[in-house]
Amino acid sequence: MKDIVNIKEIAGIESLENEYDLQKASMMERKLRLMIKESPELKPLRKKLRDLIKEYESREWSDFEKVDDVQIASSDKAEEIVNHEEKFIKKRKESIKKKLKEFDMTQQDLGILLGHPKSYMSELINGISQFTMKDLVIIHRVFGITLKTLIPTYLQSETRDKVRDSIRLLNKPKLKLRKTEPA
Repeated sequence: MKDIVNIKEIAGIESLENEYDLQKASMMERKLRLMIKESPELKPLRKKLRDLIKEYESREWSDFEKVDDVQIASSDKAEEIVNHEEKFIKKRKESIKKKLKEFDMTQQDLGILLGHPKSYMSELINGISQFTMKDLVIIHRVFGITLKTLIPTYLQSETRDKVRDSIRLLNKPKLKLRKTEPA
C-alpha cells in the first residue's frame, strides 16, 4: 500500500503489503467509522479497508504456528509508528481548531479560505486526507501556527530505509539521516 495522499486512492489499493500498511489501514478504518454519519459517501471506502485488513490478517496471521518474534516485533514497531503519526495529527488538529476558535471561524470558513468543500475539510482536519503544502503554508501565514506543528518531518519506514541505503551507497561519512521519529 503506497502512502495515501487522498482517501479516494483507497479504491485502487489491491492489498496491504506489510504491518505498517495494516496498522495504517486499521487506524483509517476507525476514523472512517466515526465520519460516516457526517459523510455517508465514505461507506464503500470503509468497507474496502475492512476487506483489505481481513485479507491481510488471514494471509499473515491466521497460522499461529508460523507467527514468529520477527513478525510480532514488526507489528509492534508499525503500531508505534502509526501512534506517533496519530499524535502528530491530533496536535495539528488541536492547534488549527484553537486558532479557528480564536478567530471566530468554523472548519467551513477554513475550507473557504483554502478553497475546499466542507466535507473535505473534515477529512483533512481528521488526517484522513493530506493537506497540500500550499494549504499548510496558508494556515501558517494566516494563523501563525509554526510549520513544525503543521508539517510532519518523520519518514515512512520504507522511505527511511531507502534513504539510509542511498547514504551508504554514496559513502559520505558525514551524511546521516537525523532521527525525528521512532526508529
